[in-house]
Amino acid sequence: MQTNVSLMDRIWPVTGTVAKTTRATVLILVGSVLLALSAHIQIPFWPVPMTMESFVVLMLGLGYAGVLGSATVFAFLVEGALGFPVFVHGAGLAYFAGPTGGYLVGFLAAALLLGEFRRRGWTRSIPGTLASALIADIAIFVFGVAWLSVLIGFDKAVAVGVVPFVLGDALKVLVAGLSVGVLERAGNKTA
Repeated sequence: MQTNVSLMDRIWPVTGTVAKTTRATVLILVGSVLLALSAHIQIPFWPVPMTMESFVVLMLGLGYAGVLGSATVFAFLVEGALGFPVFVHGAGLAYFAGPTGGYLVGFLAAALLLGEFRRRGWTRSIPGTLASALIADIAIFVFGVAWLSVLIGFDKAVAVGVVPFVLGDALKVLVAGLSVGVLERAGNKTA
C-alpha cells in the first residue's frame, strides 16, 4: 500500500501536471466552500450548539492530506481575511484578533499535522487514523486556548473554549477518523 496516496488520490486519480493542477484547484474551491458552509451549520448539542468546521478540517486533512489539505484550509482563511462571509460571525482580517482567531490558526495547524502523519504512515490503520485525528483536534484547541488566554486568561479560556466542546469534538474525531479510515481500507482492498 502506498502511504502517501490520499483518499482523494484514489477517488480522483490523475496524471500530468495540468490534470493535477486542475484537480487541486477544484478540490481547494470545493473544500473551502464546504468549510464555509460548515461554519454556518449549528447542530443542537449539549452544553453548547456544535458547528462543523473542525469536523470538515479533519475530513479535509485526512482525505486530501498533505499540501492539498493545508492549501484548502489556507484558502478558507484567506477568503475570510478578505471579507468573504466564511466564518461563523463576521469576516475580515480583524476577525483573527477576536476570540476565535486562535482556533482558525489551529485549523491550519491540524491540516498540516494530518498531512505529516500520513507522510509518516501513521494513518495506515484505523486506530492510527483515529489517533491522528485526535492529535490534530487537540492542536486546534491548543492554538485556540493560547490565543483566548491572551484575551481572557488561561483558566477562563479552558472553561469556555474547551470544556463545552469536548464531547462534540470527541464525536467529530470518531466520525472523521472512522469514515476516512474505513473508506481507505475499502479502497486498499480494491486497489
